[in-house]
Amino acid sequence: MSQLPKPDRDQLRAKYPDVFDRPAETRLATPAMIVGAFAVFVFGLVNLDFSPARLWSGLSQLGWITLMMIPPDPGSSLPAYLSALGETLSIAVLGTTVAAVLALPVSLLAARNIIPSQLLRFPVRRAFDSIRGVDTLIWALVWINVVGLGPFAGVLAIAVADFGAFGKLFSEAIEAADKKQVEGIRASGGTALHEIRFGLMPQVLPVIAGQVLYFIESNTRSATIIGIVGAGGIGLQLAEQIRVLEWQKVSFLILMILVAVAAIDWISGKLRFAIIGQRAIA
Repeated sequence: MSQLPKPDRDQLRAKYPDVFDRPAETRLATPAMIVGAFAVFVFGLVNLDFSPARLWSGLSQLGWITLMMIPPDPGSSLPAYLSALGETLSIAVLGTTVAAVLALPVSLLAARNIIPSQLLRFPVRRAFDSIRGVDTLIWALVWINVVGLGPFAGVLAIAVADFGAFGKLFSEAIEAADKKQVEGIRASGGTALHEIRFGLMPQVLPVIAGQVLYFIESNTRSATIIGIVGAGGIGLQLAEQIRVLEWQKVSFLILMILVAVAAIDWISGKLRFAIIGQRAIA
């Protein structure tokens, strides 16, 4: 069996000088990044008063609370909890739907293949970045001070926060659409609106629908969190029971949230598959 000839090192060095003779800053870049990241990690531990002793004592407290949660028991409050859970789901669905409906037309203004001018796209994209840069919880605190406590503030908080996220995602989906269908509409004499309606939208709507369904699932958890600060729903019930140390009711509420999120995940998965399947058959 013949052996392969050994490569000539000098010839390879002459052919690929960038590989063999890399600058010092290039060779040291990765170790410097690792050292820098480790230094930031250590600084964070020291600055945030990380203490293994406190962690260990906290774990024992967590074990005691876990024992107090068993067995989960809603007591006589089950109807109120079910109503609160329905309110949380309504907040998530309504807030996500409003955000998607408002973001879709605006996202066209941020897509490169719709608005070629950077001067026109730039303010729209920066507006999306600014809005989604503020967390849903912060928006909830803002809207609670504007419209008062209750689920209406929660709907507005989710709608505003998701408007920025949907605007970015929708515009990217539109930019990734195949140009051939648009060019076919243009070649047949279609207007710019025809290109969007018949060339772009059929391609991106399944993607957009999948993103909206995912956000409904995610916003169910977000609606629970913003409920703790007064935006209604099951989060408000959870905060009240934690405040009065009713741990069995707390565990029951947590189980309700987990079951609801799992059910929504299953349903949204089926819906996404149905949408994609219908588009593939068509």
